Amino acid sequence: MELTSKQRAYLRGLGNTLEPIVIIGKDGIGENLVKQANDALEARELIKCRVLENSMLTAREACDELSALTRSEQVQVIGTKFILYRPTHKKDKKDKIILPKAKKTV
Repeated sequence: MELTSKQRAYLRGLGNTLEPIVIIGKDGIGENLVKQANDALEARELIKCRVLENSMLTAREACDELSALTRSEQVQVIGTKFILYRPTHKKDKKDKIILPKAKKTV
């Protein structure tokens, strides 16, 4: 799923109020961290991650790697934090993020 610039801006606005729930430390991105991120994306769809200063990865590198491993979309990378989005297939609509519609091109 490719996000439009309007959708990305909308998700950035939602992500501003989030606290980081996935913290990447000196060990980098391992199996347990990927599981934690997948679980968080399944529960919330939009998550903020943080890379600690002692990590060997930059936020951009961590974002690229984690988004690929979780099959999520990169929303934003700023400093040591980044935001990922992956829509869930929950039937309960109150927990889903409704994105602005993408414009159709002819």
